[in-house]
Amino acid sequence: AAGTPKPLPSSGPKSLREMPHPLATSSSEEMGPALTPSPDLLLPRSIADKDLSLPNGTPVDTSSPASSSSLLNRLQLDDDLDGETRDLFVTVDDPKKHVCTMETYITYRVTTKTTRAEFDLPEYSVRRRYQDFDWLRNKLEESQPTHLIPPLPEKFVVKGVVDRFSEEFVETRRKALDKFLKRITDHPVLSFNEHFNVFLTAKDLNAYKKQGMALLSKMGESVKYVTGGYKLRSRPLEFAAIGEYLDTFSLKLGTIDRIAQRIIKEQLEYLVELREYGPVYSTWGGLEVELSEPLEGVSACIGNCCTALEELSEDMTEDFLPVLREYILYSESMKNVLKKRDQVQAEYEAKLEAVALKKEDRPKVPTDVETCQDRVECFNADLKADMERWQNNKRQDFRQLLMGMADKNIQYYEKCLTAWESIIPLLQDKPETK
Repeated sequence: AAGTPKPLPSSGPKSLREMPHPLATSSSEEMGPALTPSPDLLLPRSIADKDLSLPNGTPVDTSSPASSSSLLNRLQLDDDLDGETRDLFVTVDDPKKHVCTMETYITYRVTTKTTRAEFDLPEYSVRRRYQDFDWLRNKLEESQPTHLIPPLPEKFVVKGVVDRFSEEFVETRRKALDKFLKRITDHPVLSFNEHFNVFLTAKDLNAYKKQGMALLSKMGESVKYVTGGYKLRSRPLEFAAIGEYLDTFSLKLGTIDRIAQRIIKEQLEYLVELREYGPVYSTWGGLEVELSEPLEGVSACIGNCCTALEELSEDMTEDFLPVLREYILYSESMKNVLKKRDQVQAEYEAKLEAVALKKEDRPKVPTDVETCQDRVECFNADLKADMERWQNNKRQDFRQLLMGMADKNIQYYEKCLTAWESIIPLLQDKPETK
């Protein structure tokens, strides 16, 4: 991947009917019915109603580009150009294994470079383990309840991976943690969160964690919503549409994730067969002097196809599947924010009813009702803004993902084609020498 996409500029509301679904063309029954929203439902605008363009505004010609990689390279270059205006850069690298008496764990180096006044130094380098990232995400959820918090990679070993200390697993997790921090860094609100600042700069994060347990911030107090007895009558149409969209999106993506895992499993089984298949021709060639050259050629050809298939399977496992998993988790995070919004609205409705029953005694709306109304409006505004940012990031991520997948498949079949073409001269009739 070419790095984390930056939010694109907004230009107003847009109907859900026009909102692009990256997988909407599928008609499989397994994926469930397609979402057919009412035309009067509104959602934050994505970039789909414009001609396809790059982040810097350059239009893209979608009429059969020379190759998928050429367009992918243009996207990557434009992403790099957009980075010039940013003032906070965070990277996760250099994983190290720590073996202690009680446990074994991995830490990662988190490097920060910034020009923001909120930071005392222009550069920081600290080491963090997975549970530190988990602590950060929990703190962000507590202190910024109205915003969508990016998901972390799942804590436990993903299906099919046995050793969580293997080089492949650690690298996959490093990439996911790096993307997690870059998502926060690109957010106009989360990137200024005090807990994020501490995570990036504190040498001893454990000391801060213990201190934080004793002190409950004002923000933390404000997010302890009372849910008992409050029941939401109905979501506003625009938020009901968001909920339906997320349900359909996660269903389709979950189906693709399961099928992709089956395909990779079958590719690996096929790879085992190929590795046994190729050497048979080589041993046969040792018994057939006249056929030894073409048979050795076939054996080498199958060996080259093995290498190409192994590379394709690795690319699918390391680049394709993690993006699917991230967006499945992302949709669940968005649903959780939507539920919190519903809780606050339900509380507001209950308070309004209570005031209506006592309106002859209390002609003025109580302050707590006005405060609750402010929280609903804050939730609505933040959720819409984050939904728009998420849609833009998703569109850009899937564009790069699918073009990258097309590139990898083209390369795989080109390598197989070249391998098989190379043995044709060995199989053709040669003129007999007199």
